[in-house]
Amino acid sequence: MQGQDIPFSLSGGNYSLQLIGVPIRATILRHPDENLTKCTLEPLRNRAELEFFEATAGFQVDATDMILLEVGAPVLSVADAGHRLLLLDGNWKHVEFLRTRITGRPIARSLPVIATAYPRRNREGLDPLEGLASVEALYLALKILGYDDTSLLADYHWREEFLRRVRELNF
Repeated sequence: MQGQDIPFSLSGGNYSLQLIGVPIRATILRHPDENLTKCTLEPLRNRAELEFFEATAGFQVDATDMILLEVGAPVLSVADAGHRLLLLDGNWKHVEFLRTRITGRPIARSLPVIATAYPRRNREGLDPLEGLASVEALYLALKILGYDDTSLLADYHWREEFLRRVRELNF
């Protein structure tokens, strides 16, 4: 996707990001209240193949032809390769807000059902059974799309347990 323009708007202005060099494999749209000390994607912030945006008021991203992970959508497959991944980063109660920051027509896909290795502590019961830690979802989606890079999980405390679960799925 080198040389591709990514349109977005911020505070009424329209802008375009020009991709140069390493192709962007995923765009991460983070909720402004995300606790960065607990965020499993924060150690990846400087990775060249990832771009991070904060979903502040007025920010929108055109997700046309991007893969947006959604519970209940058709399962992601290698046939979806070639499309950039758009990952919403925040807890489950923020999903609806994050969706309001998306324009265009994303391609809705879900991940195969796999249990998270992340120990959940959600007292509100908002986490779906299919819910993964953001870094788990990122790794698994990119692996399915043909970009298998376990270094994405290098700083993830539950890395080995999650990789064991992935191997059990025969990916």
